[in-house]
Amino acid sequence: MRFTQSFLYSRQRNDRKDIKLEWIQYVIAHAEREEVQADGRIRRWAMIPEANDKYLRVVLLEDRETVHNAFFDRTFRED
Repeated sequence: MRFTQSFLYSRQRNDRKDIKLEWIQYVIAHAEREEVQADGRIRRWAMIPEANDKYLRVVLLEDRETVHNAFFDRTFRED
C-alpha cells in the first residue's frame, strides 16, 4: 500500500489518527460501494465493526493502489 504526502499529513489529525491501516486495507479489498470521481480518483466505502459500525471512506489515486485520503464518512447512506 502506498500513500500520498497529503494522506500522511492528514493522519496526524485527531479525528483520523485512530484509523488503523488494516481497516484501510479492508476497505480497499472489500468495498461495499465504489465511485469514480471526475478527476479519476476512486472512492470506496465499507463498514468497520470495530469502530462502532462506522463507514470508512478511502480515496485512491487512479492507480487504485495509492491512498490519498481515509476518513469516517458521517454522511454515507446504504442504498
